[in-house]
Amino acid sequence: MRLLASACLLLLCTASFADDAPWNQFRGQRGDGSSTEKELPVTFGEGSKEIVWKTSIPGRAWSSPVVWGKQIWLTNAPDILGNTKERVKLEKPIALSAVCVDLESGKVIHDVKLFEVLELQVTHPTNTFASPTPFIEEGRVYIHFGSYGTACLDTKTGEKIWERRDLECDHFRGPGSSPVVHGELLYLTFDGYDFQYIAALDKKTGKTVWKKDRGIDYKTTDGDAKKGYSTPSIIEVGGRELLISPFAYATIAYEPKTGEPIWTVFHKGMNAAARPLYGNGLVYINSADGPNPLVAVNPQGTGDITKNIVWSSSKQIPKRSSQILFGDTLFMMNDSGVASCLDAKTGTEVWSKRLSGAYWSSPLLANGLIYCWSQEGGVVIFKAAREFELVAENKFGEGFWASPAVAGKSLIVRSKSHLYRIEKRD
Repeated sequence: MRLLASACLLLLCTASFADDAPWNQFRGQRGDGSSTEKELPVTFGEGSKEIVWKTSIPGRAWSSPVVWGKQIWLTNAPDILGNTKERVKLEKPIALSAVCVDLESGKVIHDVKLFEVLELQVTHPTNTFASPTPFIEEGRVYIHFGSYGTACLDTKTGEKIWERRDLECDHFRGPGSSPVVHGELLYLTFDGYDFQYIAALDKKTGKTVWKKDRGIDYKTTDGDAKKGYSTPSIIEVGGRELLISPFAYATIAYEPKTGEPIWTVFHKGMNAAARPLYGNGLVYINSADGPNPLVAVNPQGTGDITKNIVWSSSKQIPKRSSQILFGDTLFMMNDSGVASCLDAKTGTEVWSKRLSGAYWSSPLLANGLIYCWSQEGGVVIFKAAREFELVAENKFGEGFWASPAVAGKSLIVRSKSHLYRIEKRD
């Protein structure tokens, strides 16, 4: 499958953009924040020669860019803050949109207004109305704004193929879960104040194939404690595919085609945002808070497999960003700027290091290096190794909430108001 994807990409891109599979979803083709590219830039910054182009994206949105061929897609929303106490009815609707930027020139080639919204849900000021990252494949891009609407667009024309606006959920702090496509299905996650469920749509038509309520006892009646923002991952264990979907209090593994729950692990916590990882025979789940917000689980079995938790950790765990799994080591950068390395098989801390800045963007792994992008505009790069070694510190004029993407030898990065293409120059 990997070779086939690479072969297809060669038909779409110039050689400089074809070294890895397309960065087609949140955290890339493999959903783990890793790239096989070995020539990404290391030293760069605002105004440096490595900036190939810088394009203004007016608005306020934390969705990450995705790449296919010579197109970059991201979502956008007006530059307004949400109300933290009550819903807001507007006199004039706001427009939620999808933006396509040309990879070579940085020119905006589509700016499609998809949904008009007259009533805004309660939304935390640190979130936006366009935080979920799109999913892109040949000819189609899937755009998701939580319960405000989901649409499939033709990537060539920007025209809408289908839309759904009937999937209910009071996100209460704003949507954050990104869509995932696997086979013929598009998976959408809704873990809100009122409803908590996951749905699979036919990606060609947008029609619901299956929809499953979480169906667990949250041990609370407070809807605020039932919220979640995580994006599922699909793995294969013993010849069986599993859709791993973390949410508040638990994680469920579903059969991807039918939605049948295969197993559940109860780890407690709420507001889960990180994407789960799989390696070393373990699933790594970040539940964001609770007594042990990071757990490693043996995914064998059915039913309640909480007893399969191999290790857990509560030290310096990020609440918003995802981890990096590199062989038998697990790396993370927490919200307050503490980077750490754990032994992925045992959970034992190998090292931790306080760095400058606050971090919500998920890190990137490439060529044995980990890239972390801060809210203050700093970019720290250190080795993915069992001894901490800082490689570079770079600086931009504004901060980063979105996670980076890779297109060939280029970094594609969204700041608060701009999109950058960054590439090593001789």
